[in-house]
Amino acid sequence: MAYILQEKIRVGVSACNAGARVRWNRAGWDRLALLGREKSSFIWTPVCPEVMAGLGVPRHPIRLVSGNGDDFWQKTSQVKNKQGEDVSVPIRDGALACLEALKRAGVDAFIFMEGSPSCGVYRTTLKNRRLGKPPGVFGSLLIRENLFLIPALDLESPLKRWDWRRRLHAFCWLKRRQIESKDQLYHLWHDFKFICQEVDDPEARRIGAELADLPRHLEREQIETWRTRTLRLLRRPSTLKRISAVMQKHYAYYRKHLQGDDLPAPEPGMSKHH
Repeated sequence: MAYILQEKIRVGVSACNAGARVRWNRAGWDRLALLGREKSSFIWTPVCPEVMAGLGVPRHPIRLVSGNGDDFWQKTSQVKNKQGEDVSVPIRDGALACLEALKRAGVDAFIFMEGSPSCGVYRTTLKNRRLGKPPGVFGSLLIRENLFLIPALDLESPLKRWDWRRRLHAFCWLKRRQIESKDQLYHLWHDFKFICQEVDDPEARRIGAELADLPRHLEREQIETWRTRTLRLLRRPSTLKRISAVMQKHYAYYRKHLQGDDLPAPEPGMSKHH
C-alpha cells in the first residue's frame, strides 16, 4: 500500500522572518508572505532566542567571543553584547526555551536567519559578508536535532524554493516511513537515490553500493543507519547552478513522458529570481 503524508509539515522559523519586528534594531521581514497561497500548506512556529532570553527590543547587538556556537555549549566560548556585557546565561536559557517550543510543536524543519550569532548556521555575521564563527548558539542546537534547515533568504528565490520544497517533502516522508526488510529498503532507495545524487553523487553511489552488500536479514540499527545517511543527504544545501541543471532535467522528462508540449521551458541562464 502506498504511504502518503496525511498531515501538514510543521516548520519552525526565526520570528524576524515571519513578520515579527524582533531584531536588535526593531527590524523584521515577512518572508513567509513570499510563499503566497503555499504558506497555508505548512504549520508555522516562529521563535526568537534573543527575545526569549529577555534581552528585549530594541537591544544591543550580540557576538560570539572565543569560539562558535558548538564551543558555547561546551562552555568554552561566550556571548557578549556591544557594550561588552556577558549575556551568555540568558542567551543559553532563550535558546533552550525555543528548542523546547519547537519540540512541543513537532517541527521537522527550521527556516533560520543566516548571519545571526544566535540563529545562524553557516554565517554568524552580516558585515562585509564574513563568515564570523558559525554555527550560532541556537544554530548549533538546530544542527544537532537533525532538522531540515532552510536559510531565510532562500524564500526570496523561487528556484531555491522549488528545490527545498520537494526535498523537504521527501525528507519528511522518509523520516516517517516504517521500514521492516531489506527488500523494502532497496525499493525505497531506488525512489530516493536520484534526488540524493543531485546533492552528492559520489556519496549517493557509496550508499547504494553498501546497501547491496548488506545481509538479507537486517538489524534495526542497520536500517536506521541507512535512513540517517539518506536524510542527511536530503537536507544538505545545494547551489543555484546545480538546482538549475536539475530543473532542466525534470523539464526534459515531463516533456517526453507526459506530453508537456505547452510546458514553458526553464531558461539556461536563469537567476535565482527568475
